[in-house]
Amino acid sequence: MILDMEMLEAFYSQYASKVKATREVMKRPLTYAEKVLYAHVFSAEGLKPQRRGTDYVDFRPDRVAMQDATAQMALLQFMNAGQNKVAVPASVHCDHLIKADEGADIDLPTARTTNKEVYDFLKSVSEKYHIGFWEPGAGIIHQVVLENYAFPGGMMVGTDSHTPNAGGLGMVAVGVGGADAVDVLTGQPWELKMPRLIGVKLNGKLSGWASPKDVILQILGMLTVKGGTNAILEYFGDGLSSLSATGRATICNMGAELGATCSLFPFDNNASLYLRETGRTAVAAMAEQNAAELRADDEVVACPEKYYDTVIEIDLDKLEPHLNGPFTPDAATPISQMKAKGAANDYPMDVEVGLIGSCTNSSYQDLCRAASVARQALEKGIVPKGQLIINPGSEQIRFTAERDGILDVFKQLGAIIMANACGPCIGQWKRHTDDNNRKNAIVTSFNRNFRRRADGNPNTFAFIGSPELTTALAIAGRLDFNPSTDTLVDKNGNSVKLDEPSGYEYPPRGFDVRDKGFVAPDDNVADVSVVINPDSERLQKLEPFAPWDGNELEDMPLLIKTEGKCTTDHISMAGPWLRFRGHLQNISDNLLMGAVNAFNGKSNSVKCQLDGTYVEVSTAAKAYKAKGISSIVVAEDNYGEGSSREHAAMEPRYLNVKVVLAKSFARIHETNLKKQGMLALTFADRNDYDKVREDDRISVNGLKNLAPGSKLTVTLKHADGTSESFEAEHTYNNTQIAWFKAGSCLNLLSKNK
Repeated sequence: MILDMEMLEAFYSQYASKVKATREVMKRPLTYAEKVLYAHVFSAEGLKPQRRGTDYVDFRPDRVAMQDATAQMALLQFMNAGQNKVAVPASVHCDHLIKADEGADIDLPTARTTNKEVYDFLKSVSEKYHIGFWEPGAGIIHQVVLENYAFPGGMMVGTDSHTPNAGGLGMVAVGVGGADAVDVLTGQPWELKMPRLIGVKLNGKLSGWASPKDVILQILGMLTVKGGTNAILEYFGDGLSSLSATGRATICNMGAELGATCSLFPFDNNASLYLRETGRTAVAAMAEQNAAELRADDEVVACPEKYYDTVIEIDLDKLEPHLNGPFTPDAATPISQMKAKGAANDYPMDVEVGLIGSCTNSSYQDLCRAASVARQALEKGIVPKGQLIINPGSEQIRFTAERDGILDVFKQLGAIIMANACGPCIGQWKRHTDDNNRKNAIVTSFNRNFRRRADGNPNTFAFIGSPELTTALAIAGRLDFNPSTDTLVDKNGNSVKLDEPSGYEYPPRGFDVRDKGFVAPDDNVADVSVVINPDSERLQKLEPFAPWDGNELEDMPLLIKTEGKCTTDHISMAGPWLRFRGHLQNISDNLLMGAVNAFNGKSNSVKCQLDGTYVEVSTAAKAYKAKGISSIVVAEDNYGEGSSREHAAMEPRYLNVKVVLAKSFARIHETNLKKQGMLALTFADRNDYDKVREDDRISVNGLKNLAPGSKLTVTLKHADGTSESFEAEHTYNNTQIAWFKAGSCLNLLSKNK
């Protein structure tokens, strides 16, 4: 089944001519990213040389994908936009709200009952507005998109930060907040700063225990979680031939951990084969006809330094398995160095659980290679020391893997097969443990390992590796086990060694599935009513935010000055809070509860300036709001790193926080703040962060003359009667300033209709 065939035929019939027009305008060879970007400019005015990292450009993406946790807020906003149908093909995927507890047979029916109100809402909204709906159990959004929607040369946005997964099939796929998605769903221009381009040359060939996951784990160690901000990573080189399409998707998926806009692989025979194996032969044929323009021009590949802003090289022949962590995905460690590093850093070295799956590594090939390691434990008489938990990526993968005996191998080893859903990767894991505050180590094939993310335990040291390495370490029960060199002891006391992993790229008998769990859009449905119970604890109609009143911001109390890493997990936690993603008032109770207060080193404990008591962050914010007082958040670097969840911007906006002043922002979160009518400001001198005191009243002046490139003045009134001022900067353009003045992007959209 090929979805959206009419759109695909129209796209490929025009793509080559659009690239030709771009080349004539640019008057030079083109990278692949440039071809796709310029082929999607919103209007002819955008077809001109754009300055990378500087110019904002309006684009026209081909489609939108939304997962259930973020789709609620995105569609609640869309319902206020006055449209009767989405302007581009779109899909909703129910993958985030399914708790991983006893196993798929129990957990999936439980989720359908527990989340019925939300699923019914999403299904009815999808039906009403012509959106494809993937039911709970159908699979994880990014794997389902790869199998059914992703296509070379296309552009999509998705309300999840790992939307770039589709770059494995040559698509510019960008994670955004719901307000950005509404722009595309309503046919409006989608604005993006023209990304910088990082060329990644892959040489050689993967072998042994090395996997595609290790490519991105090594790059994370090289570039860090900020190294890809406002950039596209474009891969090229002879090493591409050894990477399957799903392996490339893994690499693109975790490009989000670099802060990258997206990542991109060119179209080739491997991509064509994946399209054909997943039932899209006609799409493969159209792509093959455009193959010359679905990759970088030859001159770019021959002399990449002339065309990319930065070029890095990876020698796949020398790449070894990596284990990244704990607590941040860019703490990269080759497995051969873990013995020394573990001892030096006092890591808990016993691996208690190995978790395989997530949107990053849940393909058939991933499960097949992991199963080849698990099978050896059975055949060689090795008793696993750790538990294994498996989350297949889609019902198609689960059904095929079960048919081919892959899941039976895991089951024989005592593994639990969870639902085809995100589960532990996004905090939906009911971990069965004696003490959920105990120091311990787990290994996952996931993409993120922030503190508390998987199981809520701040003392769980989570490490990221490939599915095959995760399996090996769970069997060995040690972080410092190197399967390339070390041996294990079988049940008879003999030393045995694990062989290198192996596995089919595609199932020899082809993919199969009985029911994908898909409800297609239907033009002939009767008028559908979307009902939201006004007493619901999970869904709440949105009320527009108030527009700017035209005044400067004076004497705002400091809500919190955060210290260290402050991700969207810290700002708006997932886990049990996912159930409130459609209810802004209720979910706002978790505002910044994971952030560390710079003045006392505690989480969710800030001084309320109304009475001097220490309270939860949301309690202080609500107290200020009740008295009509605006407040401000001060933060360090890369504020808002991680998930695309716009709740991290909507919650402070709802609780009357007007400004976030940081040393720097993560791309998606900065945009989300702007879309919701907030001020996202940065210190002109990052050392001014140190001047902010706990009892400060803070003013921001210069709003009446706010313009692109203008500076604002921040004044701190200290409790001792002294004051000091410094400059703050912003990146708002004229359109974004209009959002601020209107109170939000959606307010402006509704006003202009």
